[in-house]
Amino acid sequence: MLEKYQIPFLMTFIAGLATLIGGFITFIMKRDNMKSISLGLGFSAGVMIFLSFTEILGEAKELLQNYFPNNFAWIAFGGFLAGILIAIIIDIFIPDHIDSDYLTSPEHCAHKHKIQRAGFVTAIAIAIHNFPEGLATFLVSSQDIALGASVALAIALHNIPEGIAVAIPIYHATGKKRIALWYSFWTGLTEPIGALIGLFLIQLFMPQMFVGFLLAAVAGIMVYISFDTLLPLSHECGDWHSAVRGLISGVVVIYLSLLLLG
Repeated sequence: MLEKYQIPFLMTFIAGLATLIGGFITFIMKRDNMKSISLGLGFSAGVMIFLSFTEILGEAKELLQNYFPNNFAWIAFGGFLAGILIAIIIDIFIPDHIDSDYLTSPEHCAHKHKIQRAGFVTAIAIAIHNFPEGLATFLVSSQDIALGASVALAIALHNIPEGIAVAIPIYHATGKKRIALWYSFWTGLTEPIGALIGLFLIQLFMPQMFVGFLLAAVAGIMVYISFDTLLPLSHECGDWHSAVRGLISGVVVIYLSLLLLG
């Protein structure tokens, strides 16, 4: 019986690992070029903000509307606020610690530490985001392989810039490719984990109302990180022009991927 779920699980796994492609892309950037870091961080913010307000909140409302047709928008709004609160709590409780093994020189030490911390928090948000995506990809693929392939392709294209969003701050803060790749890898790994959960729940009632609330919360987390951490760091590492150009580039790239898939 489990044989028929092998292809859906493989599709979900491949879509999740697309974050690793984004990790490899970061290596073409010069580590000591602070302007490239500024552009990259702005790009990451643009991707996360655009996805949050278009794709993620839209999906959350659509799921919630099936169960709460009269007040689904308010429940999504509550989930969005809950995500912001979670991000604030994470921001408070992640310890301020600089690992001297990660920093190859004292120059821009504060920048490197803050960038590394930004990458870690961003990885958490994207990992949470990828879990329901993996669940959705697996469930659709288990019912219709062709439709599931389209969903997996869409998610894979989204995951590439998400992998960049995670790897850029980690690589430029530590100078270690393996650490940047590892962060990119495990953020995508939550998608096959979501598929495994879907495998056990495939014939049970799926709490779609919870998934919708979770997606709204993830949107809140990503928006908070973008405005509280990524954009200010982009400004500090370059200037506002670089930050804005990076942000617009992220929006254009992710918008174009949606148009090509539409």
